[in-house]
Amino acid sequence: MSSKHNVVFLIVLVVLLSACQKTAKTELDQILQSVKKVEVFNDDFTQDWTKQWVLDGQRATVNNTDEGMDFFAGKEQGNDTCHAVLWTKKSFQGDLLLQYEYTRLDTQNRNVNIIYIQATGEKPLDKNIHQWHKKRAVPSMFKYFHNMNTLHISYAAYPVAGSDSDYVRARRYMPLTKTLGKTNFGQSFENTGLFKTNIPYQITIAKIGFDLFMQVQANDGEATLYRWNYSDFPIVKEGYIGLRHMYTRGARYKNFKIYQLSSK
Repeated sequence: MSSKHNVVFLIVLVVLLSACQKTAKTELDQILQSVKKVEVFNDDFTQDWTKQWVLDGQRATVNNTDEGMDFFAGKEQGNDTCHAVLWTKKSFQGDLLLQYEYTRLDTQNRNVNIIYIQATGEKPLDKNIHQWHKKRAVPSMFKYFHNMNTLHISYAAYPVAGSDSDYVRARRYMPLTKTLGKTNFGQSFENTGLFKTNIPYQITIAKIGFDLFMQVQANDGEATLYRWNYSDFPIVKEGYIGLRHMYTRGARYKNFKIYQLSSK
């Protein structure tokens, strides 16, 4: 191929990639324009976090500042007492839109950040997860996927053993199976190039029926949209929102808002 053809090919490729980014962003925007949004939760994270959140884990540090909430799990790799989860005190029903700013503060290339979407307990434990909060004083992962019905998105995530390759992945916990195996659905997105340390990202998550969306945008960059469908699993209709940091991980959160979605 001649150098002239190479240049033409690269120009066309750039145009196509730009179109894909814009199409992905517009897809979620168009969906949200067609539904009614009612704000049901708002925390800018500059004030006392304990008013609206509950912490699982005793070795985490959570501090509110004018810049948002700095949330660090414990520092000891491999020690389950160093995991941490922040839960909303309030439960949310139906289709939801979540929006917040996330800034990674650690430099680890291992372990996972998770957002839990509408978690409830499975019998014999109470549906209200706050009723068995003390059982999660040591917030081992299995206590969640063994006992909760919830959607889960991993992001700014790496294998526990460490890797230069991050991923974004979705799961629907199936507590009656007592295993994390086969709870993932849809595509696992590898090597995202996102969630760089000290860079703020605007995160938008929408759960509409069996469709789950996560849109990520740096303040100076294009939006990236991830989409999954979990219709092979039971639907998730209500529950609490949780922010999980595995041991050694830390981030800043700001302007956390939740909207209930319904038809116009």
